[in-house]
Formats: sequence, C-alpha cells, structure tokens
Amino acid sequence: MSAIVQGGKKLSFSEKFSRFRVRMRDPEWRRYAKTVFAGKAIGLALVLLIMAAVSGLFFAHVYADTAAPEVKAADVVNPVNTAWTLVAAFLVFGMQVGFTMLEAGFCRSRETVNVLMECVVDTCLCGVLFYAIGFAFMFSHGNGFIGYHWFFLQNAPATYETTGVAFLAVWIFQFAFADTCSTITSGAMIGRTGFVGDLLYSVAVSGFIYPIIGHWAWGPDGWLANMGSDGNFFPSLGMGFHDFAGSTVVHTIGGFIALAGSIVLGPRLGRKFKRDGGAPMLPHDLTIAVSGGLILWFGWYGFNPGSTLSAMDFEGIGRVATNTTLAACAAGLTAMFWAYMSSKKWDAGFTTNGFLAGLVAITCPCYWVSPTGAILLGGVAGVVVVLGVELLEWLRIDDPIGAVPVHGFAGIWGTLSLGLFACGKYGATGPISPDNSAPLKGLFYGGGLQVLKAQAIGSACITLATFAVSLAVMYAVNATGTLRVSEEGELYGLDLHEHGISAYPEYVISSLAMPQGMVDQHAMAEKQAVTTGALSGSAAHR
Repeated sequence: MSAIVQGGKKLSFSEKFSRFRVRMRDPEWRRYAKTVFAGKAIGLALVLLIMAAVSGLFFAHVYADTAAPEVKAADVVNPVNTAWTLVAAFLVFGMQVGFTMLEAGFCRSRETVNVLMECVVDTCLCGVLFYAIGFAFMFSHGNGFIGYHWFFLQNAPATYETTGVAFLAVWIFQFAFADTCSTITSGAMIGRTGFVGDLLYSVAVSGFIYPIIGHWAWGPDGWLANMGSDGNFFPSLGMGFHDFAGSTVVHTIGGFIALAGSIVLGPRLGRKFKRDGGAPMLPHDLTIAVSGGLILWFGWYGFNPGSTLSAMDFEGIGRVATNTTLAACAAGLTAMFWAYMSSKKWDAGFTTNGFLAGLVAITCPCYWVSPTGAILLGGVAGVVVVLGVELLEWLRIDDPIGAVPVHGFAGIWGTLSLGLFACGKYGATGPISPDNSAPLKGLFYGGGLQVLKAQAIGSACITLATFAVSLAVMYAVNATGTLRVSEEGELYGLDLHEHGISAYPEYVISSLAMPQGMVDQHAMAEKQAVTTGALSGSAAHR
C-alpha cells in the first residue's frame, strides 16, 4: 500500500515514474527488478510449454481426425429436399390404388380379381427388380446407353448426383415411377392375358425395357439427354432432349409396350369392332373407374411437382402444380365435348380418360410452360385421346381401358408440345434455387424449331425402340404358350380360371355386362309387358 499511497495520498503516474527513476539509480533495487522480471519470464515460458504439451498429448490427434477427411458437397444431405422427395414418392406410389381401380372398373366383372392380382404382383416384382438391376441400368453412370454401377444398391453415395437428396429417397421416388410404367402396360392386355405370361413380360418391362431405354433420357450420361453438346450425338443441334417428369420416359414407353402386347394377344373373344358392326365391351363398374381416375389425378401432384427433387424451388413447384391442374381440366372438357359430337351422349369414360390424357401430356413440359400454354396443350390432349380410341377401333386393336391413347399417344403429344409452348422464362430446377440462365423457348414464343426438333428426335427414338423391343418380347413370351389363356379359360372367366374366386361371389352377373345385353333386356321387357297385358285382358274377359 505504501508503494501506491504516500501520506494517505494516491500517487499520480508522473510521480510513480519519478520514483521509479530514483530507485533504478540504487544498485540494490536494480538487482531486485532483474530478479522479478526473470521470474515472470520463466513463469510465462513454463505456462506456454505446459499448454503446448497438453495440446499435443490430448488434442492433436482429434484435430487430425476431424480435419483430414474432405467433406464433399455431394455427401451433404439436404433434409428439406429429401423430405419433399419422400412425400412426393408416397403420392406417386398412391397412384397404384388409382390404376387398380381404373382398370378394375373398366374391365368386365369376371376378370376383376385378375386385374387386382396383376397390379399388386407387378408392384412387388418391380420393387425387387428395380432394387437389383433397374435403378443401376437407368440412373447410374455408364456409356450413354446403359448404366452399370450400384447393382443391388451397393457402393452408392450419400446423395444422388448434385441433388442433395438422400440416395435411397431418390430410389424410392424412381421406383414409384417404374411401377407406374409397368401398370400402364397391363391395362391394355386385361381380359385375356395369362397370369404366368404377365409375370414374364413384367420382368422384361421393369428389369430391362423401361430402365435401359429410360437411361437414354434420364441417365446422368444418357445420349439423348446430352444430345446437341460437343462430343455427343448431333452436336450442331445445340439442344438436348427434355422430359421433366416422364411424358415419354414413363408414359410413352408404357403405352407402346401395351400396344405391342395388344397386337400380339389379339382381341378378347366376342370383341366385335365398330367397322364390323359391333361396339366396345362395356365396363362393369364406372363408379370404381372414375374414382380411380381422380385418385390418379391426386397422385400426379407427387408425379410432376415432386420431379423438381427440391422443395427450395418454391415458384417452380407452384407453377408445375398449377399447370398440371389446368391441363387436366382442359383435357377433360374437350374430350367430353368431342365425344359428344359423335355419340350425342355425355360419356363418363371418355371424360375420365380425357383428363388423364391431359395429365400425361403436361408431364413433360410442366416446368417450362405458362398456365395458358398448359390449358391449350391439355385441350389438344383431350381430342387426341378420343381420336386415338377411334383409331385403335378402326385398326381392330383391343385396348379395354384406353391405355395406348391415354399414355402412348398423349405422351407423344405432350413431349412435342414443349417445342411449341415453352415460354422462354424457365431453365432448370436446382437444390437451392432454379437456374434460369438458359431458358427453353418454343416455336410459339419466338424460339424457332430448335426445341421442337430435339423433342421430335427423342420421342421418335424412344417410341420406335420401345415398340420394336416390346414386340420381340411379347412374341417370345407368346411362344411359351403363357401369354394368352386358353379359349376355355377366357370364356369361363379369368377370375375363376386363374385365381379360383370371383370378385363378386354374392351377386349374379346379368347380361347387361355386354352391349347386346341391353337389346336382350329391352326385348325381354317388351315380351313381359305383352304377356302381362294379355293375362290382364284374359282375366277381365272372364
């Protein structure tokens, strides 16, 4: 205290400095100061030495372990986008309920159980095949025509490519797409396909045809996706093939496999076409069929918006969902009115297939068109599906639910429509935000024919390849004798012949399930009325 205070007074800085100068003239004080300074320096050095020793002993190896691995962007899972992709996958898988109901409603009552079994087993088979080989063929790196990594989902990265979405979330999403393609195929072949034959061609569809041809457009190095760039196919075009959610990859492939199957199978027994004086066989339950169509519409909100694989593309998701809705609405109305002009009836079947055709058509261009463009292209799709049904009828091709016009023909139209209606504002979706630096612009928006040419080339290549390979597969399966049931089995009904049970065991199926049944029922009613009148007259006479 005496060093700081003298005579009860606190020393100022100048006074302290003066005192220090006086003391430093004293040799004894100088030795004292040197001793204190040396002690403090030694103490500080010891502290630093101890800190270094402890850090090296206990913390250096931890620091090395955490710093050595290089964290790549592809290893970082985006939880928001992964959750969005999973929700979309669940919606797309829910479409299987819609497909099952649609096919079951449009078929005859005696083959309903067969439809249920085919839809369920196709799903199970597709899941195993897509796990083992399908996803690898379609979405892994390869040579442009086929992928050859990740078989049985082995050695897969944390995320798929640059999406930031967990790898297995992408797998479950794409499995639902593959299942859709497989189910489309069975729709045109119901009523006369043997169950073993269905299993055989389904292996080809889910395991090979869909994933290999789909790789061309959706694979990371697919030759159609990279078309128009240096070192790839048709570099002078300067434009690759685009299919945002699958008008071609899912629907056209499924539709033309179905067409091949219908041709090889031939029509159902008793099917008499219009040009031969007949008419289509009536669906047995339109309530189920139309309800199934609406469930499909709901599932499409996972199909199209979910294909962004990004919940961060807020505007893109909203635009895609809106375009999906408007295209379906427009197509349902135009199909209804177009069918009315020839039949003078408001047809529920055509209206349902109409809005489904609009959904198929908008699936390819949904990200790049405006709402007005969606209405226009959807309206055309509604006409396309009615004309497609009439074309198959004229060609004597039996397609009980209209799978070929809805998915095959409308899929082609939707793919080409991108080259007409792409509005020139939108480029590509992204994990954080969209990239609109290179927007697609169609013919009607001043973009010329570039996009339309690329779409036509891609659609033609995939359609022709699918049809040719599918014909070969169907003929091969037919050669085994399993593709079509025997005449006795078909007349008996696939439900009882193949599965041993009817879908409606407590009900008697009337002749109204056949077109001529309406005539027979009417004649029967007239005969009954005449008989009743005669009996009444006889009683009155008596």
